[in-house]
Amino acid sequence: MIIRRIAAVAITAAVALGLSACSGGSNSGSGSGKSDLATKMYTWVSNESDREQWETFVKGAQEKDPNFKLEFEGPAFADYWTKVKTRMNSADAPCIITTQAARAQELGSLLSPLDELAKEAGVDLTKYNPAMMEGLTVDGTVRAIPYDAEPMVLYYNKDMFKAAGLQEPGVDYTTEQFLSDAKALTSGDVMGLAVAPQFNYPYLAFAFANGHTPTADGKLTLSDPGLVEDIQWGFDLVTKEKVATAPSSADITDVAMQNFMNGKAAMVIEGPWFYSDIKKNTKGEVGAAVIPSKDGKPIGMIQGSGFGIAAKCPDKKAAFETIMKITTPEVIAYVGKHRGTVPSLEESMSGWAEGKPEADVKAIEAMVKGGKPLVTTTDWNKVETQFAQYSPEGLRGERTAQDILKSIEQGIG
Repeated sequence: MIIRRIAAVAITAAVALGLSACSGGSNSGSGSGKSDLATKMYTWVSNESDREQWETFVKGAQEKDPNFKLEFEGPAFADYWTKVKTRMNSADAPCIITTQAARAQELGSLLSPLDELAKEAGVDLTKYNPAMMEGLTVDGTVRAIPYDAEPMVLYYNKDMFKAAGLQEPGVDYTTEQFLSDAKALTSGDVMGLAVAPQFNYPYLAFAFANGHTPTADGKLTLSDPGLVEDIQWGFDLVTKEKVATAPSSADITDVAMQNFMNGKAAMVIEGPWFYSDIKKNTKGEVGAAVIPSKDGKPIGMIQGSGFGIAAKCPDKKAAFETIMKITTPEVIAYVGKHRGTVPSLEESMSGWAEGKPEADVKAIEAMVKGGKPLVTTTDWNKVETQFAQYSPEGLRGERTAQDILKSIEQGIG
């Protein structure tokens, strides 16, 4: 999946590829009256990379069904979560919606339960990544079919590690070894790690690696001592250890990634959805490793997205048929191979792994196997916004993680 955090000019796209998706035939389930809206999707289209992402799903489906058709439209990722709520109230709203698992609670009222549709179609939902299925479940019902299951990844510059005489990270990377490496890699204008002000980059990833999550039973647990300790450790990498430079609240996630790719940092934590871009655009050879943890046992923070059906869709059965055509093992493997997204189906992993270094594959597979889903609340957007606003104060040593997290939790309630 592409979980987009790129700040881009909003692009509204409407792309139609191929001919009719299910033109006639006994398998359409709705006959000739099938709604055209069932082959239309509302999603984020921040830039050309996003557009290519969705086109790849269409091309993958057309490998089996040359007549498959899917039209998509939507704004930039940053605007999507607001605009989707308005668009779904339109009479001509597309039937298919994309959602992150982390935002499924927020969009729950817009998404139709899929359990009965899956049962009627004979679809076994248990074959999809369990962490993703948990994240895409709202009020006890599944609201989207996942196409990826993406753990946060530690990218590192192999050339810098070699020049410093360091051993490359394995699947048992500890925070102690990570800190030692980061210090050895920090020199002059080059930092050991690039960080962003957003909650996920790298703070929540560190917390998940140690088994701590920000919610429980649908409620925020930001004041949990373990979570607070891990977030503070992330702040301390800047304030005490001096292995990273404090970002400003205006910095987007891409600033950290760009610093890494430009050789200004030896490591960065990002999603595998950027695997191809980072590999292609970084000065030097890049490796992918597990997120470090205290005990060296990899636990991934699983994020990802899925295709859901709008609650007001006039032909939910036809829309579900469209979704199933772009979430087959073959299509998910095709997208994984061509776009680098980590599949939501274990049987599709071989397609994703093709052509990738064995060490990278082992690291990401280990994070998926031991992963936990990022399950959020209905007002998670406020949490992310406020953390990005206040985290620079923590990264300058002006406030503690406990103070910031407690303030956010109490303010949101």
